[in-house]
Order: sequence, then structure tokens, then C-alpha cells
Amino acid sequence: MHMPSSLTSALRALRRNRLQTALTIVGMTIGVAAVLAMIAIGTGARTAIEDQIRAAGMNLIVVTAGNYKVKTTDDYGGGAVEPSAALRILSFFEPALLAHPEDDPMEKHDHPTAKQRLGDSEAGLGSAATLLSSDADAIRQIRGVQSVAEGIHQNVHAKNGAKRWFTRLHGTDQQLPIIRRAWVFSRGRFFSAREQSKSEQVIVLGSVAAERLFGTDDPLGRDVTIWNQPFRVVGVVTTTSWMIAPAAGDDQFDAVYVPFSTMHRLLNLTKLNDITITAASTGDVTRIMTEVTALLRARHRIAENQADDFTVTTQARQALARGGLRPDVARAMVGNVAGLEKVTLEQLGRTLDRATGTMALLLAAIAAVSLLVGGIGIMNVMLLSITDRTREIGIRRAVGARARDVRSQFVLEAMVLSVAGGIMGVSLGLAAAAGLSRYLKWSTTVSPGAVLLSVGVAAAIGMFFGWFPAKRAAALDPIQSLRRE
Repeated sequence: MHMPSSLTSALRALRRNRLQTALTIVGMTIGVAAVLAMIAIGTGARTAIEDQIRAAGMNLIVVTAGNYKVKTTDDYGGGAVEPSAALRILSFFEPALLAHPEDDPMEKHDHPTAKQRLGDSEAGLGSAATLLSSDADAIRQIRGVQSVAEGIHQNVHAKNGAKRWFTRLHGTDQQLPIIRRAWVFSRGRFFSAREQSKSEQVIVLGSVAAERLFGTDDPLGRDVTIWNQPFRVVGVVTTTSWMIAPAAGDDQFDAVYVPFSTMHRLLNLTKLNDITITAASTGDVTRIMTEVTALLRARHRIAENQADDFTVTTQARQALARGGLRPDVARAMVGNVAGLEKVTLEQLGRTLDRATGTMALLLAAIAAVSLLVGGIGIMNVMLLSITDRTREIGIRRAVGARARDVRSQFVLEAMVLSVAGGIMGVSLGLAAAAGLSRYLKWSTTVSPGAVLLSVGVAAAIGMFFGWFPAKRAAALDPIQSLRRE
């Protein structure tokens, strides 16, 4: 008997026993829906935890132009750091930098000169302008780097008609919202890659700056004036994270954002103040810092006995640097930051990975019990079906059906039951995940892989639990089957 004929016979037999068929499909539906919903909850919880960690900046690395630190054999933790104000004393032994001349057409713009913006090379190593967009492109190629954003920063007066607000201007990359994972847009969007490549005068407002300049009015499409230049508002950014609260002077939401390429064009600049990097895994932060340092030293042609002309920092280092500690205390603590980062970031990241992975497996295991029960139900129904259809099996064998034909029919019946239940279970599982996310505010994530896995497992269960009844049906003696009433 060919496969289409076996499938037709299987469907005909299932229609004759509609109540048993329906109850069996319901069992599989519940099992698959439970598995899919539990996987969605486990995956969503893991993603939510990772997002909160990244929102807090635990995977954040900042490369800043300039370096107040002298190159010594004792690097106190590996890599240059920005010390507290008490440590910002230029050493007599610091090497001099070559000049970085910048032209600035002051007759066209009301803004500082390039030398004032990015530093005067005569002022010492700490104020050097040394980073380029090509450095950021090179950093993007490092393994484990997730996102990179160029940065130029300036305190400015933003104007909307008669309203003025002194705030922070960030010239940045269109990938910044990926780095600032806690951001949401209350209005509009971030500027696009196209607007950045064309150096368009578009601007995104932090929620605090938007309120100060526009009050409760909608700012989208309206102009904000900076340096006597109009910038069209394309979005307003805020956050829903419990870890970050917008406040005046917070440098994220009391701020405005424009493409760094636009600032380069308006200020006639080529340099950057900093480059912001995120690691795909918190456990890779220390390694990426080391590789970034080696890469930039090679690109900037810095000799072994010379100090870096840049500063690589993390959240932990910046917290120490801004803490107002005594120089000797800060120096001692900074010397242990590399070990601190390795312990806190790597171990915390791995611990969270294990914890969330264990939770996802536990939820999936609990839900798998429902699938097991559904599979046992299929086997039970098929065994009962064999008992009820013994005479039918005998007639089929008497008219020429082979044992494998009978076996394939019963296996197909079991698979039809399980796959039908799997497809209905996927629909129910998706609805359950959406309901949990909407009404209980649980984080749920359903991937195409999880859907395919659920249907595949359902089909496999049908084949596994249907094989024994099918084998038993094929082994029936035709003569004895015909005598069965």
C-alpha cells in the first residue's frame, strides 16, 4: 500500500472515532501549548535579566581621547584610567604630542573653536584629540564587540523661540539606542543611518530637554536652534527601566543627540571625544579592553615606552575615578580594578547565564510532563482502536494487505493525532505567551526555533508512542482476526 493510501485510510479511521480522536488531540494540544509557553517565559526572563544588566552599563566600555597617565612598568590594573581631580596633575616626564590642527569658520557659526572643542595639543597629553572614526571601524571588527558608537560632546544652549535651555549635546552614532538598551521613544525615532551618512541637521531630544524646550507640546518636526543652526526634531527618548530615572543634569535625558557626522561638518572637525563600546557578553569586557588597547596603540603608532594617547575605561573604573578619593587611595583601588572586573562581570555574567538556563530547563521539563501524558494518551487510544478494529485488520490482511501496510496505517494515525495537536498547541501557546506578557507584564520571547521544536517533538512523540500499537496490529494473525466478533 502506498503512503497516500495509508494516509487516506488513517484519516477515515480517525473520523469514525471522532470523540476519541478529539480528546487525544486536546491532550497533545495542551502539552505542546504548555511546553511553548514555558519556553517563552524562560527565554523572556533570561532576555529581561540580560537587558537590565546591559542597561546598567555592566558591558559598557568607553575609549576617551587623551590620557593623564604616564606609561610605567607598573600599570596598576592594565590600561590607562581617568583619575580623580586630585590625580590630574601633568607630570614633568609626560611625552609631548604632535599638534592636531583644525580649521573652524567662526564667521558662520556661534560655537567654540576646534582647538577649544577637542583640546589644545600644547596643554599636555591629557587634553589630546587622538581618536578617529576609522578607529571605531577597526574596533567593530574585534570578536565579542556588539555595538560601537562614535562620540563628540559639548555643553550648549538649545533654543526654541524664546525658550532656552542649557544642556548637553552628544554627537553620536545611529547605533546608540542599541547600546542604551533601556531607552524607549515616547515620540518619533532616533536618527537613521541615511541621515547620519548625509550629515543632516536632525536632532533627538532627551525627555527632560524636550519638556524644558516644548513643555507638553509635540516637538516632532519642529526646529531647535543650536549655534544659530536649525535642527529638525525627529524623536524624544526616555526610559521605562527601574534602574534609571530621567532627571535634570543626568547626561542621558537632559541631553540632545545629533549625528556625529553633522557635528564634524558644522565644526569642521575630524576627531572624536570618545568611542563607546558594548560587549556581547559581560564576561568578555576585560578581554575586549585589552584588545582595544593593543589595537589603538598599533593604529596610533605608539612605541612600547610611550604612554597611551587614549583612555580605556569601564563603569567600575569611572566610578572610582569620579569618587573624589585621595590620590593614594584611588591609585591603590584602580590597581585592583582589573581583578574586580574579572570577578564581578565574568562571574556574575556566567552565574546569571547558568541560573536563567537552569530555570528555562526546569520550566521546559515541567511542561514536558504534559507531552508525556499526551503521548501515553495516544498509545492508549491506538491500543483501544486495535481491539475495536481487529476484524477490520483481518479482512484487510485477507484481501492482500501486508503487515507493513497495517503498521504504516496505525503509525500514520498516531502521527496525524500528534501533529494536529502540535499545530493547535502552537496557536494556543502563542496566545498564552501573549496573554502573560500583556496582562501579567511577564517578559516572554517566542522564537521560530521554539515553534519548530514544539511541532517536531509532537510528531516524534506520535511516532514513538504509535509504534508499539502499530507493531501489535501488524502482528495479528489474519485467521484469528476474522473470527473476532
